[in-house]
Amino acid sequence: MRKTTIYLPDALERRMRQAADLLGKSRAEITREAIEQYLDRAEDMRGLPPSVGMGHNADAPATSFRDRLAEGWGSR
Repeated sequence: MRKTTIYLPDALERRMRQAADLLGKSRAEITREAIEQYLDRAEDMRGLPPSVGMGHNADAPATSFRDRLAEGWGSR
């Protein structure tokens, strides 16, 4: 494990300290968990694989399917 220094605004550092106290964890543990969760979400949002939607219409590129799918989700 490597030590890393980060600079936080006062309000964010205060919230992190309060969360650490409430959860009985160190600020370092809170920071590691938050970064890991953020990176997991970022990896999940990389997009749909290019093959999604190809089975229905082989002439439609995956990007157009992704756009149609996003439009459907946005209308809910």
